[in-house]
Amino acid sequence: MDRILAAIDASSYAGSVLALCEWAAPRLHATVELLHVIQRASAAQGHQDLSGAIGLGEKSGLLEELTRLDEAEGKVAIERGRLLLQGAADRLRQSGVPVETLARHGGIVETIVEREADAALVIIGKRGASHEFASDHIGSKVERVARASDKPVLIASREVRRPSTVVIAFDNSDAACRAVRYVATSPLFADLPVQLVMAGSDDDRHRDQLGAAANSLPNGAETILRDGKVDAVIGGHMADRRDAVLVMGAYGHSPLRTLIVGSTTTAMIRTFHAPVLLVR
Repeated sequence: MDRILAAIDASSYAGSVLALCEWAAPRLHATVELLHVIQRASAAQGHQDLSGAIGLGEKSGLLEELTRLDEAEGKVAIERGRLLLQGAADRLRQSGVPVETLARHGGIVETIVEREADAALVIIGKRGASHEFASDHIGSKVERVARASDKPVLIASREVRRPSTVVIAFDNSDAACRAVRYVATSPLFADLPVQLVMAGSDDDRHRDQLGAAANSLPNGAETILRDGKVDAVIGGHMADRRDAVLVMGAYGHSPLRTLIVGSTTTAMIRTFHAPVLLVR
């Protein structure tokens, strides 16, 4: 049985991650590993250094108190994580999804890279708890996961509807063609209608490229070719399609590359109200 690695925290995006697990797990015949990473900052490091304003004895007492506070905060974080995983696992089991839970201390990016080795899919929320309401960017750790992961990464938006359409951002690059092949072969998208969207001039070359890509899909695809910049064309197409999932090839040497490695990535994923799947 395949495995889905799903990272959750205390943000409202956790519910969207679980909704995508409920959609993806039956399609992939997969079990879900729910991961919660405790990233505990030291209380002593988090307080201002007062050593220049207090005597040596007072400083020693302050550090002891901060150490005790740090230990107490660590216990609270562990219990909070346990309850979070328990509640999330209960929801998935009620939906008939087989699930395992894992709590870890450390870095979220490093832990995901370690645990994804035998996973078919990684699911994460667009933002974590510390940046949940920072609508001007996606979480920095989300970007780092997307860069570091070798597996398809499904990024959950704040509100998720069960995907009923697949939109592929296409430019005939190697990365985009990998995305097409993934959609063509993955049971995740079986029986879902597919749209291929391309930014470029309406000419025979682009039409032929779109046609070849559409013909490689089991049930074909609707092709959309619009003149304009990539972010404007893809963003405009996705604006009112909250029941769609956007599939993109990650790290291609093409105009779409800027959607993954440049500032446009942040703007695009931030403004989308639908899940985005990045394919390696």
